[in-house]
Amino acid sequence: MSCFGTLRTSMCRCFSNTVRETRNPMRRTFILRLLAGLVLCGLPASPSVSPAWPAEGRIVIGSKNFMESRLLAEMFAQLVEERTQLQVERRLGLAGTQVCFQALRTGAIDLYPEYTGTGLVTILHREPTGDATETLNLVRSEFLERWNLWWISPLGFENAYALAVPREHAKQFGLRMISDLVRVAPTFSAGFGYEFIQRADGLPGLQRVYGLRFKRVRAMQQALKYQAAGSGQIDALDVYTTDGRLAVYDLTVLEDDRNFFPPYEAAALVRGATLERYPELGLVLGLLTNSLDEKTMRGLNLRLQEHGDAVERVARDALQSLGLVGKPEIEPRASKTTGLADYLWAHRAELTGRMIEHVGLSGLALALGILVAVPLGLVLERQRSVAELVIRVIGMTQTIPSIALLAFMIPLFGVGPLPAIVALWIYSIFPIVRNTYTGLRDAAPQAVEAGWALGMTGWQLLQSVRLPLAAPVIMAGVRTAGVITVGTATLAAFIGAGGLGVPIVAGLQLADTTIILSGALPAAGLALVVDGMLGLVERTVRPRGLQAES
Repeated sequence: MSCFGTLRTSMCRCFSNTVRETRNPMRRTFILRLLAGLVLCGLPASPSVSPAWPAEGRIVIGSKNFMESRLLAEMFAQLVEERTQLQVERRLGLAGTQVCFQALRTGAIDLYPEYTGTGLVTILHREPTGDATETLNLVRSEFLERWNLWWISPLGFENAYALAVPREHAKQFGLRMISDLVRVAPTFSAGFGYEFIQRADGLPGLQRVYGLRFKRVRAMQQALKYQAAGSGQIDALDVYTTDGRLAVYDLTVLEDDRNFFPPYEAAALVRGATLERYPELGLVLGLLTNSLDEKTMRGLNLRLQEHGDAVERVARDALQSLGLVGKPEIEPRASKTTGLADYLWAHRAELTGRMIEHVGLSGLALALGILVAVPLGLVLERQRSVAELVIRVIGMTQTIPSIALLAFMIPLFGVGPLPAIVALWIYSIFPIVRNTYTGLRDAAPQAVEAGWALGMTGWQLLQSVRLPLAAPVIMAGVRTAGVITVGTATLAAFIGAGGLGVPIVAGLQLADTTIILSGALPAAGLALVVDGMLGLVERTVRPRGLQAES
């Protein structure tokens, strides 16, 4: 039995004993209604949590949260499915280099596309080198020795960082190289990616090597940077050299005259244990060696970024053009729909699946939160001397950024639904335990005093007076936790847990409002539905006397 099942069984046994010991039929009915309402409202109809680590005969392929990484991962997946008997699970759109790398190290994923320069500078924390062969040999030897991770032969192209400015700025200020940018940078506003601002081979390194100091630096998604540059909101941006949008937007890519940026050859990074278990995997991935060049990748990326073609279709077409797979089995998707209603209807099956995933994640987390927080509140009400301290400590979990908490879970639980459920469960505890404790502590002092005068014991007062009177306050905490859980669950997409965050993340990468809204609106609607359903439960468990007063 799983740990969740054991916990649920233990809690149910505890509550059933409480009900049996309650002699008053009305009180017994009330407790049953309260507990059933609390637990069943939070549980999905049939929750299923896939394992965080791959099963036998199945590999998990991950990607970072930008389109080229998704495309390469999808190409790997389709090629493996075509050429081997292995089943492939996709965990695409993970939140950046460190999340992908931690997932690979812990075995939560088996491989993902990486770049040699990123491995050298961001993961190994080495100084950049301008020689591609030297960089590849360095990362190969270090990754193998430290972590038993293998770099498959590069795919044939580099996707390097570069700095770009609007073409009219380049003409006006005579900007051809990054060194030329130094003299005008104090008057420029720059838009850079979140990782680029932090990476040693990004802005910090440019400031050290070139002395670049911008008037203002904004952290922005890749797609939004191009739009901001086109509308004049920023004057400089970081770009990928294989980005298809370079052919669309009127930009000048500046020469790296001091050879600051290292080579970024794309390759599959694979766990050694996976290659030992499935030796055919390395041979199949090796079929892509030197098969793609920069021009080809810019064309493929352009289809994703501007034409709105499906990643699956673009990957299949690329593999077919290389003669590595048969005829496409995936129906082409319309490029870009004209409106939100059309998009929602065209993708209704996919969005329904995402909705079910979202309900499963948030529902199970909320149910577990109720099972832990309500009994904890009961205990704290009897230990008032330490109650506030304990509640404040629990409340500190609310200050942890959601993405950071999800990333912390990866070494423990891998990627997928399990770490997301644990993180959401942690977030759900505070409002429930706070309201449970407050509701019990402040429950109608006059009624409590009357109970003492009648000779009731503390346990009888809790069952017959305090708990019924506190039920509305407890349910208010559950409602708050429910809305928080549904909203925060959208971020679970960054660790491959699925849900309605998947279209939101994809839309952000493409700067496509329609795709963003296709996930955001159902998530908002789901939060309202959950709050409304819990409101009905609140009215059901409210004592009749209080219902009459309201």
